[in-house]
Amino acid sequence: MRRKNKKKVCEIMDNFKKVQSLLNDLSIDAVLISNGNNMRYISGFAGETGYVYISKQRHAVITDFRYTIQAEIEAPDYEVITIDNLGYPKAIDDILISDGVKLLGFESEDMLYSNYLQLKEKLNVELIPIRDEITRLRRIKTPQELDYIRRAEAIGDEVFTEILTYIKPGMTEIQIAARIEYLLKMNGAEKSSFPAIVASGINSSMPHAVPSEKKVEEGDFLTLDFGCEYKGYCSDMTRTIVIGKASDKQKEIYNIVLEAQLTALDFIRAGVRGKDVDKVARDIIYGAGYEGCFGHGLGHGVGLFIHEGPRLSPIDDTILEAGMTETVEPGIYIKGFGGVRIEDLVIVTETGCENLTHSDKQLIEL
Repeated sequence: MRRKNKKKVCEIMDNFKKVQSLLNDLSIDAVLISNGNNMRYISGFAGETGYVYISKQRHAVITDFRYTIQAEIEAPDYEVITIDNLGYPKAIDDILISDGVKLLGFESEDMLYSNYLQLKEKLNVELIPIRDEITRLRRIKTPQELDYIRRAEAIGDEVFTEILTYIKPGMTEIQIAARIEYLLKMNGAEKSSFPAIVASGINSSMPHAVPSEKKVEEGDFLTLDFGCEYKGYCSDMTRTIVIGKASDKQKEIYNIVLEAQLTALDFIRAGVRGKDVDKVARDIIYGAGYEGCFGHGLGHGVGLFIHEGPRLSPIDDTILEAGMTETVEPGIYIKGFGGVRIEDLVIVTETGCENLTHSDKQLIEL
């Protein structure tokens, strides 16, 4: 049976101990973890269905027959409980009775309301909402996690270099997106961390445009936003290029976004608030006359999930800490014209940041 490397097992058990400590802090007897990324972080189990249960006495993966063997392989230090035809409530109730649990924490920001109602009806315990307390444990990355994220972002850089040799006028956005996702896997990714965004011409004015049958034309902005997963950890990057020669207006917008990004990258460090990093970039864009054209936050955390906390946004007061991973992605979007976004992924350090994205940021005219 394949087992995890010793370093990874040690990290997982350290994460497990953090949750056990959290039980005392929250004054609960046990916790039922339903968030799939948290389950993987705490146990190593990456199956699509199940729960992780942790008390002071036991730690178990509760899942169904489809994932039993996977759980035994990925969570070798956990008890694996396979549900029967009576389903999850019965399996959970059995373990709660065995443990003498009275106060059971649940992830109230993740669990479906229908699942909560089912457990509330079936379990003879008090269900205590713990919001995102476990998710927050994932904010500061370990050295191993950072290595995985570095590799994931390096794959993105490799793909960007390759896709530039592929793009030609007349191709559709869907064709380019498909090629990006193919290249990610061919370069070592497990899968995309989100569906690739390929937006050309006026479509680039939509920050999260869905690739369409629109053909790329001479004079178009072309925004490429993509990422991948490596060992479960995500990457994220965006580059905007011009097909053919850029107009003066395109150059103006692009250089404003680039200035905003470079200034924010120079400002970000441990000890500053997420909202203050956002303001540095936003002030440049708004000061250049594009207020109202940058409608999303400057960035977000990245880890086992593509959009994690903390965020770099006007409303996030979180003080950044060394070891957090954040995107820095200002943009300008003009309806009927097009848009620009430039995105790097960085590790926050005590004195600044380590930029993991190395693709060229000067305007590329393809």
